[in-house]
Amino acid sequence: MILGDSLSAGYGMAVSDSWPVLLQARLLQKGFAHNVINTSISGETATGGRNRLSNLIKKWKPKILILELGANDGLRGAPIVAIRDDLDHIINQSLATGIDVLLIGVLLPTNYGTHYTQEFSMVYTELAKRYELPFLPFILEGIHDQPHLMLEDGLHPSSLAQPIILDNIWPTLSPLLSQQ
Repeated sequence: MILGDSLSAGYGMAVSDSWPVLLQARLLQKGFAHNVINTSISGETATGGRNRLSNLIKKWKPKILILELGANDGLRGAPIVAIRDDLDHIINQSLATGIDVLLIGVLLPTNYGTHYTQEFSMVYTELAKRYELPFLPFILEGIHDQPHLMLEDGLHPSSLAQPIILDNIWPTLSPLLSQQ
């Protein structure tokens, strides 16, 4: 199950071009029987994900949670402690119910200031270390600085970037799949 924001919801493109749909195709190609449940919502915050988590777990009973939230919180200048608390709660609740968690980080644009952007980035690193989680530090690695791979807003990846996002995630995700 993917719990994310616009970066995972296929914002600005046909959903069929999004990395979660490409992930389902790759799983089938590689012989994995997993089904991808994408519960991502454009504009979602860590608080929103936290509030939806219990119902999502009950409904879908996932074995793996791909957690990609926090960008909208950071873009809105939310307090770092609140972002950390929400993500911590999601991780803790998921692990307590036997769900493996893959944490995916995001980075904020530099105009948010060095202190805030560094503190924001450390939330992901600290939670990954605390819970010993598989961790991808930046979902848009190799994409964010390539204008042809981004939408005009400079924040969202285009459909051309989706296979690269999947390639970024796959090395961290595939060991979890093999354990199931």
